Amino acid sequence: MKKRSPEQTFYLLCGLLVMVLLVAALQYRPAMSQNASASSFTNTLTLQRTPTPSMVNTYKPAPTLTRTPTQFLPSPTSFPTQEQTDTTLVPDIPASFYITDITGHRQYFGIGCEASAAVDWAHYFGVTIVEKEFQSELPVSDNPDVGFVGDVNGAWGNLPPDDYGVHAAPVAELLRDYGLKAEGEKGITLDQLRASIAQGKPVIAWVIGNVIYGTPVEYMDSEGRIAIVAAYEHVVIVTGYGTESIRYLNNGETYEVLNTLFQESWGTLGNMVVVAGDQ
Repeated sequence: MKKRSPEQTFYLLCGLLVMVLLVAALQYRPAMSQNASASSFTNTLTLQRTPTPSMVNTYKPAPTLTRTPTQFLPSPTSFPTQEQTDTTLVPDIPASFYITDITGHRQYFGIGCEASAAVDWAHYFGVTIVEKEFQSELPVSDNPDVGFVGDVNGAWGNLPPDDYGVHAAPVAELLRDYGLKAEGEKGITLDQLRASIAQGKPVIAWVIGNVIYGTPVEYMDSEGRIAIVAAYEHVVIVTGYGTESIRYLNNGETYEVLNTLFQESWGTLGNMVVVAGDQ
């Protein structure tokens, strides 16, 4: 075997050393890759698990505003009905009487029942009135005993000073301007109502809704005057009566209810009417 020179031996050792370093390097790189991958995966998980700040809903519903009824207070007592004071018929009127030659129509305005009924009532007595004109000629006030309260196209069921309507006195006064002998009255009895019907004179009566129960309320207007008002104030035309019932027109439709129910509804606003004198 040929003997290597010192230089050859040196180069051989260098080569072996390089090979050892290469092998070591190759073994170390996968470990580094694995560690790097693991580190990257860990970081990815860390980023995914870190909660992203979310938008917090800071909206709060506005508080519900309720109006303190400083201008009107519930009446401590309701009006007495005729049923509580007198249950006998007037001796000189028939036990029943019905006016059959009167007609009605549906009101034009949302809360214009008074003008509508006044037009039908006047027509029965031979006077023609245009409903829109009658409504526009009614005085305006924040007190229904003085004039029309609110917007005639407003919602039904309010109390003054909101959209409400008008009571008997201003309606009767305007009817007199058209040549009719009309009187706005309060506190009349059931027998007085029957007596008017028995004379062939229909009566405009202030009730609640389509003759339902209501609650009278004391209302003070801007000038300090007190009026009795009620939610769902309405008017009908009484056209007849029986021994235990009252017949009336409401928006052109005919209804008949028991005396007790009519008196409860009618009594809410103090048995208020427009009645006819001698025409």
